Amino acid sequence: YTVFLKTLNLKNMTCIVGFIDKKNKKVIIGADSAGVAGLELKIRKDPKVFKLNDFVIGCTSSFRMIQLLNFSLELPEVEEDIYKYMCTKFINAVRECFKKGGFLSKSNEQEEGGVFLVGYKSRLFCIQIDFQVEELYSKFNAVGCGDEYAKGALSILSEDKNIKPKAKVLKALEVASIHSAGVEKPFVLRCT
Repeated sequence: YTVFLKTLNLKNMTCIVGFIDKKNKKVIIGADSAGVAGLELKIRKDPKVFKLNDFVIGCTSSFRMIQLLNFSLELPEVEEDIYKYMCTKFINAVRECFKKGGFLSKSNEQEEGGVFLVGYKSRLFCIQIDFQVEELYSKFNAVGCGDEYAKGALSILSEDKNIKPKAKVLKALEVASIHSAGVEKPFVLRCT
């Protein structure tokens, strides 16, 4: 049963969508408001997406993780090589924040955290449960139980120049909410 709950928690019954607005050189991250445990659904007031200094962060996995990242994470000064910074100083700060906040877990001697998207200027990263930093060639990414629906929608919407970037993120979240029982309005968007 514990393994089943842990597997459910990885997707966190949510959808977080990130989109790079190349024209305006920024990242938009949107999130739903569902809190799901088994068949229980709660629409939460505390947002899954927030700004932190020059970063925008959108989270799945755990509301406790979201609270720690939003209120306790102390970010070191950003370096010129942003990918190297994300893989080293940023991740080290996140691990320390999780450790102090009692969220960091260990499995087979490997530390685990949670899954979340991070936007900085016009770059979009996905932090995986093992703290690896993912950056894709595409200008969008999504995490949570509605991620595949959102990615499918954005595969079509991303090239349509008549739709504004924020509208693309909202539409991807809407598509995810139609097809996934773990994704619910209201949707919240933040930009770098």
